[in-house]
Amino acid sequence: MQKFTVSRDNSIYEAWPDVVLTDAGTLVCVFSECEHHNNRDKARLALVTSTDRGRSWSAKRYLTEPGRRDAYYNCARISKLSDGRLALVCDYITSTSENEKGKSVVHLWLSEDNGESWTGPIATPARGIVPDRLLELKGGRWLLAAHHPDPETKKLTEYVWYSDDQGGSWSEQITMASAPRYNLCEASMVEVEPGVIAAFLRENSGQGWDCFKAISRDGGESWEGVYNVPLPGCHRPTAGILRDGRMLITYRFMQGGKGWLGSWTQNVFGALMPSESALITQRGGQSARIFPIDFDRSLVSDLGYTGWVQFDDGEIYVVNYIVDDAPKAQIRGYSFRAEEFLLE
Repeated sequence: MQKFTVSRDNSIYEAWPDVVLTDAGTLVCVFSECEHHNNRDKARLALVTSTDRGRSWSAKRYLTEPGRRDAYYNCARISKLSDGRLALVCDYITSTSENEKGKSVVHLWLSEDNGESWTGPIATPARGIVPDRLLELKGGRWLLAAHHPDPETKKLTEYVWYSDDQGGSWSEQITMASAPRYNLCEASMVEVEPGVIAAFLRENSGQGWDCFKAISRDGGESWEGVYNVPLPGCHRPTAGILRDGRMLITYRFMQGGKGWLGSWTQNVFGALMPSESALITQRGGQSARIFPIDFDRSLVSDLGYTGWVQFDDGEIYVVNYIVDDAPKAQIRGYSFRAEEFLLE
């Protein structure tokens, strides 16, 4: 496991990154900077790029202007569409009564030149926070997911919207995952088979419970579940299928219980799973090989929102935010190969 500095600015908190590999072979990483996790003053979205597979990175440039505590862009995700365009989505949070935190508007930007310039922000009908990457299905449909509390149960619930005309129009809100016992959020959707989607979910009760998943067999129009996934303490999963057909999920490990010396979570993990596990509904029928990616030594640790890509030769590159040896959070990169954790 090789580690690299993607961005470190000791004057500001850098967090919640994602990364995409362009058709030109450039890595584009988007993340937020702000005063602190609990203080979003001056929050704005930053972009950095790498042309040497994440070994070195450009200086920051900014997609948005600095926000305020009561009006700011929150958590961005980035993906590549089949035509080579990049799609970046982010929730915009305000404190007004018309747009309370749970109903924040998800905005979309598009780039036709590998992230050099962007069109947007374009307001979408998606309401909620921490959207998933815009997912383009093999049939061309776009899916966009976010979460907000169910107005009746008050439990966090994941919702999805789809577009069959590349964002020209969108479906009504569809419930992806809801359960009376659980707070389900931060989905990561994977098209396992054409039109068949597994969405891996964070459970946000702080008890260290499993990852959960919901399954759609009709392109996101209806969903079944939720089902347990054997990844205990899984926060903010980022799932995808590797070139060899196996599945990789990277995530924050949050064990539950009382934080120690102000530190509530310290680890980011990866899990390799056979792709067939994605559609198995019984916990005991699924398998996973869990491995460590990083440990946050800071007594005010904060980490674990990840993005990852895989190069043609099999190398995997992960981005993550972490405090560790920095006065404020920084963005770190990690390079490895799946076979390093599978000595077959």
